[in-house]
Amino acid sequence: MRFPLQPSRANPAGMKAILAITAALAAAPLAAAEPTSEQAEVIAAADAFFFALGSTRKTDLAEVMLPEGMIFVHNRMTPDAPRVDIVPVAQHLERWARTSGRFMEEMRYDTVLVDGDMAQVWGPYVFVTNSEVAHCGINSLSLVKTESGWKVANTSFTMERPSECKRLGAPGFEQ
Repeated sequence: MRFPLQPSRANPAGMKAILAITAALAAAPLAAAEPTSEQAEVIAAADAFFFALGSTRKTDLAEVMLPEGMIFVHNRMTPDAPRVDIVPVAQHLERWARTSGRFMEEMRYDTVLVDGDMAQVWGPYVFVTNSEVAHCGINSLSLVKTESGWKVANTSFTMERPSECKRLGAPGFEQ
């Protein structure tokens, strides 16, 4: 499955439809109950995180993450040899600043929990590299409210082959 990374000049109406469907799907889990103002702030911070991942300005990601955090990658790309990779956010940000290519990650926010200055966002995601699905899985974002607003502190996610996206209910692959 291919995902465009920029609006198509040939079919702007089609792109608008895709964006409308994507927005509806992302909001669907919370549609049963209107999010609280605290949840809305956390959702906005998660949205900013995913926007930064897709930005061509690679330093944008550092503005929405805490460098003291950790990233746990539950890598299941080789099902017979799963592993957990642990990467400090500061190290990830250094590497990210040197990456090339186009990236897009989309996540459905199935669960958004907030307790004071601590929040958790959980749900399936799909990660696209240069218009091709690279992997998908389940994201768990841990956010902390700082003086400058909500920041992603720790992330833990499964990384699964694109053939698993439908089973996981990743955005664009729902059953």
